[in-house]
Amino acid sequence: MSAMLYRVLINARFSVDLATDGRTGLKLAQANHYALIVMDLMLPHLDGLKICAALRDQRQTVPILMTTARDSVADRVQGLDAGADDYLPKPFDIREFLARVNALLRRDRTVKSVRLVAGGLELDTRQRSVLRAGVPLRFTRLEYEILESVAGNAGRTVYRSTLLTLIWQDDEPGSNKLDVAVRSLRRKLSAAGEDGLIETVYGCGYRLAEREPLKQG
Repeated sequence: MSAMLYRVLINARFSVDLATDGRTGLKLAQANHYALIVMDLMLPHLDGLKICAALRDQRQTVPILMTTARDSVADRVQGLDAGADDYLPKPFDIREFLARVNALLRRDRTVKSVRLVAGGLELDTRQRSVLRAGVPLRFTRLEYEILESVAGNAGRTVYRSTLLTLIWQDDEPGSNKLDVAVRSLRRKLSAAGEDGLIETVYGCGYRLAEREPLKQG
């Protein structure tokens, strides 16, 4: 089921991380800035209820869609009370699954700021646009998604494995497209006056360089 939903989301042009047990899922949720978490109730090592409760105790507000074969009213209430935003009993139609995913993402965008600041850049995640001193900058789809991923995780490392899911929408996992895109993105940032904005964390991935926002004046 997890592999199938992974492919469904990738084909729908989402960037996806996959965890096959609860402990790994909790670690990923704590280390990354996700727009949405899809979680099964019955997971090895750590179940979905405990993961939900742990994330809410840490004041994480990421929307959570819980899926499970347990569909009694009591089970649904328990999942929602633990912190899930929606509850989808199995078996379910993929069209309904995607509709619920998109509904949660739309709902979350209405209550959260969609403006990210990275150095002198301003990103609008709804419009997928980037400005520097009011001047729009242009990037490819992949370059923008890398930039948004790094900017949305300021102070944290974005792992290559996370960014590689952006590639899998178009190419095989072994593609060097990520390295090419990062080099191209850095060249464009440098030309716009943002040299060194994306740092390499060797053996891990990338992170946003710490610097003061560009002063308007």
